[in-house]
Amino acid sequence: MYTVKEAAKITGLTEHAVRFYTDKGLVPSVQRNQNNIRMFDDESINWLHGVKCLKQSGMPIEFIKKYIDLCLEGDSTIPQRFALMMEHKEAALVQLEEAKRHIAHLEQKTALYQAILDQRTPDTTNPGNWDKIHHMHADVFYSPSVRKV
Repeated sequence: MYTVKEAAKITGLTEHAVRFYTDKGLVPSVQRNQNNIRMFDDESINWLHGVKCLKQSGMPIEFIKKYIDLCLEGDSTIPQRFALMMEHKEAALVQLEEAKRHIAHLEQKTALYQAILDQRTPDTTNPGNWDKIHHMHADVFYSPSVRKV
């Protein structure tokens, strides 16, 4: 049997994470000794490794709990577990596309900053200066004349 500290060391999780995961019901085989201290057997360590793996994929705790509950029901839930993984994969792909848009935007911004540093263009990045350069990008700057009353 392992203590929280030992379980954390074995799994590479923090002690806080081990406690958190057990409190969320993600380690169904965790036991408590006579002093109500969490004790982990090899099966509990396996559950912790599984939770860590799912967390590293970005899976939310609620999905992990659902996955664990399905695992506890047995092999008959393999189709539901597959569906859960597919749902999570689709969500991750959406996040990936969003991240790609962020990177594209940052590529444009860093190129602009490089042009400013190279003195090939004036600094249009500081909102405090936009009143001086309003004529350059009137389509994107705030105009007090169109402000709603």
